[in-house]
Amino acid sequence: MDRCIVLVDAGYLLGAAASLLAGEPSRSRITVDHTALIQGLRERAESDTQQPLLRIYWFDGAPDRVPQPEHRRLRVMPRVTVRLGALTRSDGRWAQKGVDAAMHAELTELARNRACSDVVLVTGDGDLLPGMMAAKEHGVAVHLWAVQAADGDYNQSEDLVAEADERRVLDRAWITKAVRAKEYSGVCAPQPAPRPEIAAILSAPLPDSALAAPAERPAPQPPHPVPGPGVNGSEERVPAAAKGVPTPKDLAALRAPGAQSAQPPASATLRWSSDKGWVDRPAAEPPEAASMPTLAQLTTAEQRWADREEDITTVGGDPFEVGQVFARRWVERLGDQSHLPRLSGMYPRIPHRVDGELLRYAARFGLLAHKDDQIDERDRYAIRAGFWKEIGVRTGVEHAPVGD
Repeated sequence: MDRCIVLVDAGYLLGAAASLLAGEPSRSRITVDHTALIQGLRERAESDTQQPLLRIYWFDGAPDRVPQPEHRRLRVMPRVTVRLGALTRSDGRWAQKGVDAAMHAELTELARNRACSDVVLVTGDGDLLPGMMAAKEHGVAVHLWAVQAADGDYNQSEDLVAEADERRVLDRAWITKAVRAKEYSGVCAPQPAPRPEIAAILSAPLPDSALAAPAERPAPQPPHPVPGPGVNGSEERVPAAAKGVPTPKDLAALRAPGAQSAQPPASATLRWSSDKGWVDRPAAEPPEAASMPTLAQLTTAEQRWADREEDITTVGGDPFEVGQVFARRWVERLGDQSHLPRLSGMYPRIPHRVDGELLRYAARFGLLAHKDDQIDERDRYAIRAGFWKEIGVRTGVEHAPVGD
């Protein structure tokens, strides 16, 4: 077949680009325009091989092989197929598993089936040498592309370079058409500036119960066991009512079998930590919040199928976008529109049942994953900000920061 195929090791391509532009191979140091990058690869491949492009295979790693937002954007592009290996953390560093093996298998299978006349490999790993040799034996011309090395030396296996039929270097000028280094001031990377909608959530006032200064709140005391009547007259030690503001553990003890009270006091509050320090919240949501239906309750089987189709083909996976999509579906299927003004009045807190469902939905897109062993809280804020932005559009209520 007189056509070409491009096999891209994304870890090599983007890691080498980060080294070239930002001085270190961390992909978090660069911003990638995937549309421009794919178009550039296609044009360069067709120009170098003088053959039309059949397909670009994009090989990358992902935690638990769950597609990340960038993978979701790539896999719906024309002539692009995404293959994912595992991404594991060892000794404080992330490492791809199975990517090289997948590239080797794809390369040899394409050559064996004579699916193309030319193969372009964007990789530097010498483990692909046997696959390259097998492809040549089946009459396929192998083009090896390198990313310009930051230190002027090779960033590819010398055996690969020696075995390739043709070799090209993607230089800085070509790379910067689709990749740019993020701006940093100093050694440590600053947090990106939050979107206005996220700033609105962070600056929204706390409930009245949380306005008291921390010093004015009595510190919670651990529950002290006190003797109480047990079975058959024996004494049984049960937790006494907590002093001050009870913690969730204190309230759980009050509900324990044999406790003096099966339910916490009506005025009991739970202490939670937040970005604004310790805050107090009621032990239970107000009735109007607890009565709000979830999206799952509002969705039919046919709608569920259509939602999944849309998620796979059109939703890119940006956290803000995910929140908007969820809110749009929830509002469109909500029968009782009286829930909307009540929901707006709860801003910036989303009812627990709806919020939990929103975050579980976001997890489908690879969001909320552990990054450097910590949950990415910025993604959470962005998801909820997207939700509130869509609610504001539907209700005409602008959720603005305090003082605006």
